[in-house]
Amino acid sequence: MIACAAVGFGAIVGVTGWVVTDVLEQNNDFCNACHLRENVPLHQEIRSDFDDRPALTLAALHAAQPVAARPGDPVARCIDCHGGVSWLGRARVKALAAQDAFFWVIGDFEEPTHMASPLWDEDCRQCHERFDSAEADLGNTPFHALDVHNSALGIDCVECHSVHQAGGNPDVYFLQTAHVRTQCGRCHVEFEEDLQ
Repeated sequence: MIACAAVGFGAIVGVTGWVVTDVLEQNNDFCNACHLRENVPLHQEIRSDFDDRPALTLAALHAAQPVAARPGDPVARCIDCHGGVSWLGRARVKALAAQDAFFWVIGDFEEPTHMASPLWDEDCRQCHERFDSAEADLGNTPFHALDVHNSALGIDCVECHSVHQAGGNPDVYFLQTAHVRTQCGRCHVEFEEDLQ
């Protein structure tokens, strides 16, 4: 009887927490309430970069444009990229958030110094299912113009597209040539040889 009551209570708390956080996460300031703390550089720099105009990072470029997956909404929010798309993706995000909230409540939360759980391709593909073959690129042939580069590539989007890192080329979506060529070298020996 007590076990059933505990399971029932846990289910109610879980569902309520899921629904309430879905509403709260719509506001970047909710995310920033925990992730923007003094003397912790990771999210301080990210939020500053996110708000930069003109955009100095890919994230800031997203924040300055309407979100394709939510037509009519003004700009990207943290949760649009970091919220998870599928049920599994959403559950992953909720579990990480619940873990962080637990440690925050008991006073043992440590802000990460790097992205411990990178975005999944499905997070990017909710807006970028396929890329325009006419886009600018680092080489002579636009990368995404080749079908092999649009599906089952074996390289995650975030392995080339460093979303919050400044310093890339804004003409090619803030890609950093040396970093991208390293990724290309995984399949193309000629790029690997150029780097040696």
